[in-house]
Amino acid sequence: MAIICTAILALTIIGRLYVDYAQARQNLFDIQAFRLLLDTANHLSAERGPANVMMAAEAPADSPASKRLAEFRARSDAALDGAAAHLTMSYGLHDHPVPKHLFDRVREKLWQARMEVDRAVSIPRENRRVEDMQRAIEDMFVVVDDFQAAIAWKANALVNSDTGLAAPVLTGQMLSDLREYGGRIASQIIAPVALGEKLELKNLVDAGRTRGRILELWRLVGGQDALYHGDYRLLDGRRDVERLFLGKGLAIIDALIGEGRLSGSYSMTAEQLTISFVATLQPLERFRSAFLDLAVENVVAARDRALKILVAVAAVTALILAVLIGFVLSVQAIIFRPLLRAGEEVIGLAEDRPMALKRDPHHASEMLHLFDAIDILQGKLQERASLMGQLKLQAETDGLTNVLNRRALDQVGERRVDRQTQAGDACILILIDLDHFKSVNDTHGHLAGDDVLKEAARLMHSLVRPTDIVARFGGEEFAILISDDGLAGAVALARRIRLALQLHEIVISDGTRLHVTASFGVARGRCGQDEWRCLIDAADAALYRAKLDGRNRVRFAREAPTRPALESASTPQDTKDENYPCAASF
Repeated sequence: MAIICTAILALTIIGRLYVDYAQARQNLFDIQAFRLLLDTANHLSAERGPANVMMAAEAPADSPASKRLAEFRARSDAALDGAAAHLTMSYGLHDHPVPKHLFDRVREKLWQARMEVDRAVSIPRENRRVEDMQRAIEDMFVVVDDFQAAIAWKANALVNSDTGLAAPVLTGQMLSDLREYGGRIASQIIAPVALGEKLELKNLVDAGRTRGRILELWRLVGGQDALYHGDYRLLDGRRDVERLFLGKGLAIIDALIGEGRLSGSYSMTAEQLTISFVATLQPLERFRSAFLDLAVENVVAARDRALKILVAVAAVTALILAVLIGFVLSVQAIIFRPLLRAGEEVIGLAEDRPMALKRDPHHASEMLHLFDAIDILQGKLQERASLMGQLKLQAETDGLTNVLNRRALDQVGERRVDRQTQAGDACILILIDLDHFKSVNDTHGHLAGDDVLKEAARLMHSLVRPTDIVARFGGEEFAILISDDGLAGAVALARRIRLALQLHEIVISDGTRLHVTASFGVARGRCGQDEWRCLIDAADAALYRAKLDGRNRVRFAREAPTRPALESASTPQDTKDENYPCAASF
């Protein structure tokens, strides 16, 4: 009986360890497949460089620039085909294939963007307009933005499969976004540079927002000390990014923006800008590759470690069973009980219930080694859980106001789906824009502006219910997402917040007392992946109406598209709220 029980226990432990080994193998396959998607996104981003050069110059079809563009397009197509293809898997592995329609959409957008690029190139350079280049460049932006949906789908699938992949997946995604926005900021000003025209307000605003995203992403990545673990590749890569891209690269952009504000005379051509700036993007690509290399190495090490533990336990178990034939009684005290406790600890770790092991110096050395391995595994699990918590908090919270950020709000809005009907929950979105916020920064400084944003967020949070969501929508814009209690109740809430903000006195760091007002746009609709964008557009349209009507007032979008307007009042001078259809864009 003792031999039978020990055999059963040994098989249980070996089975658990085999599950760990199989999960490690699966994680290695998953992280390599995810890296393939990130590499594809990098190829799609890189195609903009030669496309910009072609649109900026008068290049014949057989020119080096034309051949280079063709090579980059072929590389993008090959990468996209490879990412969409089913991967070859070893026995026991499974894939998380990205839905085909996501790739089909990217291919369609890529074809349209290339048509716009070719159309702009076909126009003689003396007749070429900034609008021609800008349209083609923005279409290329759309390609990468749509591909991000495939990356996000894959990331969610991998994290749901094993939360241990959250850290490398989310960080790899941030580094991929950093490379994309790094290239995007140059593309946002290259059209005026190529044609020798002053920068328009849109170019300045887009470049400014992109710069902010770059610095925020780098702050998130650079602030994770646990990411580096003393690895020289990441440490050297971090220094290169800060020295070349954040230092030299952004300085090139800043200099050209400064020149473009004053005139259309630039110190370098579009081709020179592309060559110089692309060189500063190389550290970003190397840093991303180094991180992914390290992530793969860690998963390989985990797989090998799991295999070694599996083999070691199997060998120890075989030895125990052999000894049990002649020494059943001694084995019961020396081997069986320690194995039972070790099995409980392994099960507890698998179920996230770590237990304190009581060690006995008289245990067999093999058991002590097993306990050490379990201690190491438990430490790694705790370290992983801590890193996941930090990453989740940093990814979802606005660092200045301590409310949710735009990305977290979008995730909530797109995922609020009724499980029975598969339809989005009815909800109401309030968009809030602080009036004349730029004058606060210009008059009192950006630190005072930060104080105003923090105090405004605190005041809004104090006036809503615990179940309502307050988020920073971007810049001086905030958003409040509430459950559907009726449009009238939401408008009343918006009026209370508007009045409270108008009457609230904000004391900034130098003692100055400020009063600020805000404009509000309210819309009722449904959450969910398809409906969320419509709800944002409707609320944004109402907010735009509030600004046109003089600011410091509430406007809302009507639900019934057949009726022209509804009345709302935030001040005695309030007029009417226009009905903006879901498909409207501003």
